[in-house]
Amino acid sequence: MSRTQILDHDTIVQKTKRIAYQIVEENFDEKELVLIGIVPNGLAYAELLKANIQAFSNIAIEILSLELNKLNPLDDAIVFHKGKTNLKNKVVILVDDVANTGKTSFYALKPIMDENPKKVQIAVLVDRKHKLFPVAADFVGMSLSTTLKEHILVEFEKKKVNAYLL
Repeated sequence: MSRTQILDHDTIVQKTKRIAYQIVEENFDEKELVLIGIVPNGLAYAELLKANIQAFSNIAIEILSLELNKLNPLDDAIVFHKGKTNLKNKVVILVDDVANTGKTSFYALKPIMDENPKKVQIAVLVDRKHKLFPVAADFVGMSLSTTLKEHILVEFEKKKVNAYLL
């Protein structure tokens, strides 16, 4: 299978900084933000966003994780690792590496909405624009038109991250 690099590490770092600034601008009056990363790569990307936000802002950032079956969300339980955190009246940002049809985000929002947050936003590194569900990302590193047969792979390896079109 051939792969074409669409984002190199330096470009991802630059786009992530821009998203971090956008998140802070949209939520400048908040004392705390909760980033919920969809396991596995959404969680890794949430950690990267947190580091970027904390580099220039005093907003407290808490990271939580959420696991679900991305292909068939109803086949397995959605596991929301939130510990003792209560999302009531908090700003929540759902984070994933790639948005495709909106299905993953759509199902991931259910346990979040059960907590009655103040606001929910979505941040993704790559948005493919093949929406089948009524979900749109608020913060996007790169929008990319692809065919339905193509895939996007984001690799988080040690301190490097790259994105490929497969």
